[in-house]
Amino acid sequence: MTTSRVSFDSWATLNDTIMGGRSRAGCCLTPEGLLLEGEVVADGGGFVSCRSPLLRPPLDLSAFSGLRLAIEAEGRTLKFAVASSDGLMGLTEMIPGGLRWVMPVPTKLEGTTVAEIAFKDLQPVVRAKPVGLPLRFDASAITRLQVLHSRFDEAGSTNPGFRAGAIRILIHSIEAYK
Repeated sequence: MTTSRVSFDSWATLNDTIMGGRSRAGCCLTPEGLLLEGEVVADGGGFVSCRSPLLRPPLDLSAFSGLRLAIEAEGRTLKFAVASSDGLMGLTEMIPGGLRWVMPVPTKLEGTTVAEIAFKDLQPVVRAKPVGLPLRFDASAITRLQVLHSRFDEAGSTNPGFRAGAIRILIHSIEAYK
């Protein structure tokens, strides 16, 4: 990686409609950053998100300790998710929904929240359910990044910072830090 800042080129929306939900939101690049805007519906799914394209070759952030987000999200608790090659000959890629490494990101009601996501604090999950296997996050093989607002937290419980209804999330930047 030649810069510590993540590009928002080709990021796309992924909402609960993939599993029968009714949330509607889209993400687009603006001069201020990546904007996710729409409506999140709790019944039948309950999530909206923006995610990076599949990173090929994988992003090598092994020289860094984590990622720093600058984000406006109306006081909601978001999830930041990272996909990484697993070192198990790709076995976790065969899990439906895929293995993701997540961390909650509580945000301020107004203004920009700056949150540091330490790689060592990421928790492995599959479809909002914790994984009990002894897996190790590999910062040298990051294959996708995603910012979500979901009714479920990283442990699969109800997200106390979830709010259904109109939503506007502005991601100013994501950058690696040492």
